[in-house]
Amino acid sequence: VLGMATLNYNGTSHSFFILLGIPGLEDQHTWISLPFFISYLVAVLGNSLLVFIVITERSLHEPMYLFLCMLAVADLILSTTTVPKALAIFWFHAGEISLDGCLTQIFFIHATFIAESGILLAMAFDRYVAICDPLRYTAVLSHAVILRVGLAVVLRSFSVILPDVFLVKRLPFCHSNVLPHTYCEHMAVAKFACADIRVNVWYGLSVLLSTVVLDALLILVSYILILNAVFHLPSRGARQKALSTCGSHLGVISMFYLPGIFTIITQRFGHHVPLHTHILLANICMLAPPMLNPIIYGVKTKQIRERVVSTFHSGTMLSLCD
Repeated sequence: VLGMATLNYNGTSHSFFILLGIPGLEDQHTWISLPFFISYLVAVLGNSLLVFIVITERSLHEPMYLFLCMLAVADLILSTTTVPKALAIFWFHAGEISLDGCLTQIFFIHATFIAESGILLAMAFDRYVAICDPLRYTAVLSHAVILRVGLAVVLRSFSVILPDVFLVKRLPFCHSNVLPHTYCEHMAVAKFACADIRVNVWYGLSVLLSTVVLDALLILVSYILILNAVFHLPSRGARQKALSTCGSHLGVISMFYLPGIFTIITQRFGHHVPLHTHILLANICMLAPPMLNPIIYGVKTKQIRERVVSTFHSGTMLSLCD
């Protein structure tokens, strides 16, 4: 692989890269692939089932569940963009990826990540209106408004990430084209360019601050207002019900932001942390939310739990009749 990777080391820009997988743990790739495969299987089955249930069950055509359906679609895109390639590296040593393939991965990974952040903000607003202004809930969050929010989330993520792709595409790559990673990530690829990447660095930082960080701050503000409203509710039962509906959302938010924050901290301050640890943490950011989101909502949300049970029960009955 290394010999193949150095073929283009002659000053011309590379047209392909070699993804190594988890550097330093190549002999463990087969074992590492097992949690990747299981996580991906759970993510695909869980999120597909969630989308199917929300679409087919008319009683779930409410704002909270429609936003959850959007999140499930985003989770399917995010995991499918990264995990199959990682498994190909682990199982078949198929690490080669074209520059265009790399740019496609960069676009879908970052665009989907920003879209998920926007959907979580929309879900926080949904909970805020439901608890703080329940009488106007159906008027504020009509199906037309939800559709516009969904379109705004997609347009925002696409418009801020498209320049990212062109900023990478303009770079000449004349250093080694061996990437110590399981997928193409903007700055991981840009670091291998033989040109000034300050524009990439500053643009990437401005996108992060104006989207994911801003969303996180707005979610924090909305939950401060929500908790303030909850603790002023007259009855204990009403308080428990309100906190219960927020619990699953807070769990999903934690799964989305905490691994990312931990990864950023280790990259910034963990200079003595081995490279394979950084790569594993980056993969956890891609694996954990898509796998755990449908489980968290399936366990915490009564309507979804009941619909899942009835779907499997009717399927079992049909197979027995056959």
